[in-house]
Amino acid sequence: MMETALTRWDGRVFTLPALLSCTLEYTAGVPCDSFALRCLWDRGLEGGLADLVGFTAWEDGQRVFQGVVDECECRFGDSGSTLTVSGRGMAALLLDNEAQAADYQTATAADILRDHVEPYGIQVAGGYRLPPVEGFSVASGSSEWQVLYDFARYHGGVAPRFDRQGRLVLSPWQDGERLVIDDKTAVTELVCREKRYGVLSEILVRDKTRQQAERMVNRTFAEQGGRCRRVLTMPGRSGYQAMRYRGEFQLQRSQAERSRLELTVPQRFFAWPGDLVRLDRTGLGCNGVYRVLEAAVELDGQGGRTRLVLGEPESVL
Repeated sequence: MMETALTRWDGRVFTLPALLSCTLEYTAGVPCDSFALRCLWDRGLEGGLADLVGFTAWEDGQRVFQGVVDECECRFGDSGSTLTVSGRGMAALLLDNEAQAADYQTATAADILRDHVEPYGIQVAGGYRLPPVEGFSVASGSSEWQVLYDFARYHGGVAPRFDRQGRLVLSPWQDGERLVIDDKTAVTELVCREKRYGVLSEILVRDKTRQQAERMVNRTFAEQGGRCRRVLTMPGRSGYQAMRYRGEFQLQRSQAERSRLELTVPQRFFAWPGDLVRLDRTGLGCNGVYRVLEAAVELDGQGGRTRLVLGEPESVL
């Protein structure tokens, strides 16, 4: 059974009544996780809605969502009063705040977390190992999330993300046991999609400061007739390794978006982003191993379900 609560700015917690509907959307990073719910509401309490800042959900005693409130709405009618609340995961705090421009002679993970994450009260899961970066710059106008992402992804090879407890995770995905979806698994809908639009065949990375350029090619896609080139100019002081990695990153990300599977299972919390899934259903031409990129858990009067978006296991998350 799912339980939900809203938190005021002063720390007071209000447990919500039984939900009429609820959707919890989980992603592998950006756009960040989100939620939307609707429940019955008592008249006269709408005056305190502006004080609500946090949202938490539990399933069978386990926390499954931690986020911030973006919008509340009270609706009154002859059939009763309802409250609608929507918001996002904890990454919203980093996405919504602009970082101060800065130049680090040598930036460590501790420096980045101290200056760009900890001021927002975000907890960080342990077990991460990110190398120091020489000459790391924070561009004017960057969000706190962009600073963290640039440091972790481009220099450390790790895509930052948040877990279900609302903690920042800076360690690689663990490729453990694979979830099997076969003929015994109840699947109410399955969509296989292949696209060529947006897949890059070539990228040219230019570093104007060092007067260098690196050309990288997606040979598989190019040999299949793909023709789509992009030119990427690196800002500021950027080392050759970071420049090359950004180019490879762009090629990998575009290639990973070529194949998508979307399926719905009539079960709540069936899988999570990052999980590996083996699809093995009779008569299906897209069987294979995939990674969960998005998961949406829905609850309404008709029961509960999980909608999954699957991509290639090497998808850049």
